[in-house]
Amino acid sequence: MKLMLLPAIAGMVVAHPALGQTRAEPSTLKTVQSATRSATIEPAATGFVNGAQVYPYSEGMIFQVYAAPGLVTDIALQPGENLVAVASGDTARWVIGDTTSGSGEGKQTHVLVKPFSAGLITNLVITTDRRAYHVRMISTSGTALSSMRWSYPHDELLALRRKADAAEAAAPVATGLAVEQLHFNYTISGDRPAWRPVRAFDDGTKTYVEFPPSLGTGEAPPLFVVGTDGKAELVNYRLRGRFYVVDRIFDTAELRLGLKKQQVVRIDRVRPSSKRRGA
Repeated sequence: MKLMLLPAIAGMVVAHPALGQTRAEPSTLKTVQSATRSATIEPAATGFVNGAQVYPYSEGMIFQVYAAPGLVTDIALQPGENLVAVASGDTARWVIGDTTSGSGEGKQTHVLVKPFSAGLITNLVITTDRRAYHVRMISTSGTALSSMRWSYPHDELLALRRKADAAEAAAPVATGLAVEQLHFNYTISGDRPAWRPVRAFDDGTKTYVEFPPSLGTGEAPPLFVVGTDGKAELVNYRLRGRFYVVDRIFDTAELRLGLKKQQVVRIDRVRPSSKRRGA
């Protein structure tokens, strides 16, 4: 019975080709073509640095390269970036290789491409330990990019943020503070975790809670202000180095950390009539 069904099924496939193969709808092809065109970045006069075309890297974008027979186009990766693999749609009519320059942190990988003839179009996928590059390669009779590379706006932004964070952490907790304006009339009591504050003080408008260096090695405790009714409310504060800076004066506050076995450190402001201590 099974043997008799096979010719019948084969006849159905012949009579109805759609059953034997999948055909893309024209609208689908247009969608793909349109998306590909929109994602392709071509060389621009403003993108040249000397003879190298510099593209701003963006994930998923397609970067166009022009090459020519008898000329090698150098595709340079980010210094320190390690090549994983290179794949091309046409390895028969294109010569594709890689090499490196420099050493240490400045070591740079170069993917070298050269077509055998003009009028060729193919693509190149370069994968590294940091990202993937999609390149569209077109060969001409004599015009070629001598080299191309990328700038990395996202990496540059992260570097600027890290630099700003480092500068903020190294900056004084506050500027323009005079010792005579500081009030150190605060007591610290309760548990003694590694992050227990060293002291607390205010300048008349802001309260500062100073922690030991160990604060940076573990989880930072949240700060709660305790009202006259005994209810605790989470207060807004910012971390500056080893200090919590609170934009208000409070009478009582608690630092709490943990769920089942909670560690609690209490900070109380002594009434202004009490003697102030020096720094």
